[in-house]
Amino acid sequence: GVDAPESVSDEGMTRFLSGVDEDTEQSKREQLLDVRKEDIVEVAQKYLIDGMSQARLSVLGEDKELFNDADGWDIRRLQMAQSSGGARANSLFSRSHLSRNRFLKSLWGLDTAELGGGGSIFRPACGKAIPGGLLMRAHILRSLRNSRDDEYPVIERQLSYYNPLNTFTLAKGDQKHYQQQYGDMYFLRLAKLKPSVEALADEEWKDFEIAGETVRRVDRVLDVRQGELCWVAGTVYMDMPLKPNILDDISKDHWISAPPLREKYLSPTGQDQTMLEDESGRLRLIGTPLQLTMLVTGCIIAVMGTENANGDFEIIDLKVPDLPRQPQRWERDDASTTISNGTGSKKRKSDAEQNRTEGGKIAIVSGLGISGDQGDTLTLDLLMEYLLGEACSPSEQSTVSKISRLIIAGNSISEGTPLASREDEKKASKKYGYDSSAYNPAPTARFDDFLATLLPSIPITLIPGETDPANVSLPQQPIHPAMFPRSRNYSAQPGSLEPGWFDSVTNPWEGDVDGWRMMGNGGQPIDDVFKYVEGDGRLDMMECLLRWRCGAPTAPDTLWCYPFQDRDPFVIEECPHVFFVGNQPRYGTMVIEGPAGQAVRLICVPKFRETGEIVLLDTDTLEPEIVRFHVYEGV
Repeated sequence: GVDAPESVSDEGMTRFLSGVDEDTEQSKREQLLDVRKEDIVEVAQKYLIDGMSQARLSVLGEDKELFNDADGWDIRRLQMAQSSGGARANSLFSRSHLSRNRFLKSLWGLDTAELGGGGSIFRPACGKAIPGGLLMRAHILRSLRNSRDDEYPVIERQLSYYNPLNTFTLAKGDQKHYQQQYGDMYFLRLAKLKPSVEALADEEWKDFEIAGETVRRVDRVLDVRQGELCWVAGTVYMDMPLKPNILDDISKDHWISAPPLREKYLSPTGQDQTMLEDESGRLRLIGTPLQLTMLVTGCIIAVMGTENANGDFEIIDLKVPDLPRQPQRWERDDASTTISNGTGSKKRKSDAEQNRTEGGKIAIVSGLGISGDQGDTLTLDLLMEYLLGEACSPSEQSTVSKISRLIIAGNSISEGTPLASREDEKKASKKYGYDSSAYNPAPTARFDDFLATLLPSIPITLIPGETDPANVSLPQQPIHPAMFPRSRNYSAQPGSLEPGWFDSVTNPWEGDVDGWRMMGNGGQPIDDVFKYVEGDGRLDMMECLLRWRCGAPTAPDTLWCYPFQDRDPFVIEECPHVFFVGNQPRYGTMVIEGPAGQAVRLICVPKFRETGEIVLLDTDTLEPEIVRFHVYEGV
């Protein structure tokens, strides 16, 4: 529009490129505002309806009986094309002063009806009235395409059954507070998971004996007695000298150089200690099982052993909560659509159940890293054309049409410029505290164009990541729709309970897609766990998160998060069927199983900007596959 919002970098470009100043724009604006309904009708009558009687029309194509000399056509056969069956005549049809009513009736079988104002409208078979000039123009454009439309059947994209959860949505406005203590989260987590791990430990260690002594359960960490065989449950705390702490933030406030970021918190001199704590106190753990089991701060475990003379608890065995209950496929969807008839049986299947299709796929991509420059244009265009079916063979188009949803798992925007220091801010202070030169709208505009091109064809779930324009602390809230002026038209209306075609969600996120419970995040929890442990087994870390029943165990210790007081949303209460993590160094997948027959597909989604890979997940078998895009840069 004339007064549509524009970025700061575009201000003044119209005058610079076209010489149009503000006075000229204001004059145009006033002329547009003065246009009346009668003026539009007059122009349409003059140019679209009456003007057609003076128009000349030429059509180049195959010779058809539809066009003949009796209707006023001047037919000239050009003999331009050759086919395997001999010459195929191409003709140039020209018409001057032909009655448009007779032409349209002969060409498309349309009837005409006179309007009161002297114009006419054309009524197609559907009975809907369309202005004659617009319909004429649309049909002429359609007739210029290949006339054999029946040889190219329309491919429709498979439907997506989507039922998200709002597990990680925070309160709005004044209902969100940051005055609470973060320590309450650990107590909430312990209170939630302690019964589960104690039940598992009691079943496993009941009547366990060593040298005639039977193991005994104690309620609190401080109830452990030296030399007594017992077991106790609590929260793990990793005491690591290289782990960041609050003193680092204080050093920044006092202008002391902060320590550099570390890839690992592990101490090379063996100074790391593993503690078990609860509301009563803390106990240091030692023993061989600690070397064989992956543990980080925040996970809930039960340990069996004895306290030695040094006050350390020497572990014999340990247990974790393991996988929780896993819902059946379509369980949540069927619970909301199927009604009981009061006799214990159910009524016939709903329309949604009867119309469910098989053989669909879900596309998962992460780390697009859009910077707005020319470097990421070609690869993104390849991905976009693939998802739209434009860069595929007919057989591949059939496969792409089965992709029912695209999930973008974080870091869609490239990492921005780091925050300036206080000294730099003072030197570069601007009026009103705003510097337009520091804002670059190109990445978000490019990403918005990417989404707006895909959304008419495929629904999208957008999960924010570490580099995206969302809050830093977990759970990250949905990216604001103001960042997507074109794509937000596909979002749900404010206050709507139903998700939109474009669903900007939280990080982490969980929901049901095609009946399967899916859970995923942008990669921050796994990246933080990586700093606590040896090696780089990302799939093993993902498995541990599920068996610990905690999606972000190191929050709030070394992973920023909101200080929850009533519940810990990171506690996994229902086991997902698919657990994916975005922005990982490489692709990986495996299936893990639980004690009650649970089966979870784990997927490491690589960074698209670095690998050019996206994951396609089959919704029938939960088998993933990789599609790789590569741009040849040779000469």
